[in-house]
Formats: sequence, C-alpha cells, structure tokens
Amino acid sequence: MVSAQPAGFGHDTRHELIRFENVSKTFELSDRTVRAVENVNLSVARGEFVVLVGPSGCGKSTLLNMAAGLFHPTSGEVYYNGSLVDGYNLKTGYMTQNDHLLPWRDVVGNISTPLEIRGLARGTREARVEQLIDLVGLQGFERSYPSQLSGGMRKRTALARLLAYDPETLLLDEPFAALDAQLRLNMQIELLRISRSLNKTILFVTHDLDEAVALSDRSVVFSPRPGHIRHIADTPLPRDRNLTTLRHDPLYTRMTAELWDLIMPTLQETRGEAS
Repeated sequence: MVSAQPAGFGHDTRHELIRFENVSKTFELSDRTVRAVENVNLSVARGEFVVLVGPSGCGKSTLLNMAAGLFHPTSGEVYYNGSLVDGYNLKTGYMTQNDHLLPWRDVVGNISTPLEIRGLARGTREARVEQLIDLVGLQGFERSYPSQLSGGMRKRTALARLLAYDPETLLLDEPFAALDAQLRLNMQIELLRISRSLNKTILFVTHDLDEAVALSDRSVVFSPRPGHIRHIADTPLPRDRNLTTLRHDPLYTRMTAELWDLIMPTLQETRGEAS
C-alpha cells in the first residue's frame, strides 16, 4: 500500500542531492501579492524519481524553478549537493510541456544546440548526438524538421537535447501532458528506462495520478496555494517495473486509489475556494 508520510523532509538524507529547507516564495504582482509556496521542507536523494502532485497554482513549478536557480526563495534556502543554490544551477536540465524545438533546425541541429553553445568541437558534438539519437530511438529521422515529426518524436528530440550536456538532475514540468494515452505511455517507458540506465535524479510535476504512481519512487502531495506539503507517499513498486503491464497489477491499482484518497481533500478545498 502507499506509505503516507507526514509533511516534512520525509527521506533518508545520507545520499541527499536536493534540499528545500523552510522554503517560501511570494510574487509581487501589479495588483496583488501571491504566496506560491510556504514552509516547504523536502529532500531528494541522488538517483531518486520524485513526483510533485497537487492542484494548479500550488507552486509545484515554482519549486522546479528554484531548484534550477531561476527563482530565489523569499525565505528559506535551496541546497544542491550540499551547496546553496544562489545562481543558475548548471547541474540541472529543465523540460516543460512545450518542447521549444527550433523550427529551422532538424533533429540533429536541435540536439546539437546546447553542445554548440558550450563550444564543443564538431567531431565531439557529432559523436554525442549520434549516441543520443540511438538512446531515444530517433534513428532514421536525423534530418527531419519539427514540423515533420509526430508529437512523440518531438518529445524524444526535446529529451535528447536535454540530455545532450549530461545534467545529473532532470526537472520535468508536465512534459507529456499534451500527448495522447499511447504516446504518453511510450514516453513514460523511455523516460524510466533512460533515467535508470543513466542514474538520473528526477523531479517531475504532473496532474496525472496514474502517471505519478507508475513513474515515482515517492509522490509529494501539495495543498492549494500557498502550497505546502500535505503528504509524502512512498511507491513500493520494484524499480525495474514494466509499465505496459503495470496497469493490471493489483498493487498499482490499490496505490493509485490510495493516492487519490490523499489528494481528494485538497481538490475539495480548491473547489470550495472557486465557488
């Protein structure tokens, strides 16, 4: 069953890579003040796959931005590998729902972009891109442009570009939300395979609780804004899991239902605020 932990760090910190310590973030807009997250304490271990779930506007993306060093907390601290995040965190790679592929560049050109920015020699770039194309299964589409690619192939290209400079942590903000069910499953399988084979640490935002259980080592449930952690639910499925048959596993079904039970009060609060 899902092991629901109370709000807090909720994890063995001996192999900790990311740590949010009493983090709050407030945005000053022209007509109001918005408190995005409040008093968040969370640690993520090296190689762990942690999923953030909760209602829209509860600050999940804000936490990703702070881990990347794009936002600074209003109060509290964010640490990466024991060091304070006080600027752009070059150990992380960020992927959003929009793939942001360059329409005038083919698959090879898009994947090469971060390597060119870093000034790598042409031969080194070409070898790295070839490896990545093999890794994400884009053989035969090297010279295709984004307009010629399916949604799944665009996501594979964006994922390969993300991996091009080998970040040790992937920050993924609903990357598969726009895909249909079959494509989403294919990309989930690829992401899990790649993350395990390359030992990547992943912080992943989704509204899909089935996706959260299928992919995660832990799911972190947030309250409505200002977001704070309500529950941290362990996912005691084997790390070497088969996503094509997982939906028929009674343990997976039970875990998904229990995660729904954890998040339902949060959704009811959100509806109450909107009425």
